[in-house]
Amino acid sequence: MNILLHPTYFPSISHFAAIAQSENITFEIDDNFQKQTNRNRTYIYSPNGIQMLNIPVKHSKESHQKTKDIQIETDFDWQKQHFKSLEAAYRSSPFFEFFEDDLRLIFEKKHNFLLDLNFETLEIITRCLRMKLEYTTTKEYFHEVDANDYKDFRYLVNGKKDPSAFERYTQVFDDKHGFINNLSVLDLLFNEGKYAMDYLKKQELIIK
Repeated sequence: MNILLHPTYFPSISHFAAIAQSENITFEIDDNFQKQTNRNRTYIYSPNGIQMLNIPVKHSKESHQKTKDIQIETDFDWQKQHFKSLEAAYRSSPFFEFFEDDLRLIFEKKHNFLLDLNFETLEIITRCLRMKLEYTTTKEYFHEVDANDYKDFRYLVNGKKDPSAFERYTQVFDDKHGFINNLSVLDLLFNEGKYAMDYLKKQELIIK
């Protein structure tokens, strides 16, 4: 399967299931940046339930900015906040300590551009999953694509439009808040460890 999708911040499980089940991956980098999407946010399972981790970005007076031109706002210590949130959420999970050192590096490194950060999170997760990641990037933006060329998963960047429903797995706080579907792939990784890849490969994908 050839797929087209956006690079996002610690992508959702649906996003990574599409990657795990594909032969050829193309990332969209010529789109216009849209607020309130997973381009600069991810969702985890905190002690209080679902929690959004948001990356602050610099805003421009221009009405349309390419995602690849979006810069991260460095006046906020968001990295420290995000890592503390991950620790509070997953310190007691079975596999957090196993992957902690790999992940910590990204929160200690300064990135200027959102796209660079998103690609680095992809590389870290695929390394943790022992998944080989090879991909290409777009050279121009196409509003619609030929279904014979790509399965278009770009809609996954907007979590509100993602109807994916996946098999339950054990989550740290599910005794308090129940199972929360389709969080960041980090939730799956910390709870399932080496079994996460098998899980991703067998989930049913919705192709629009």
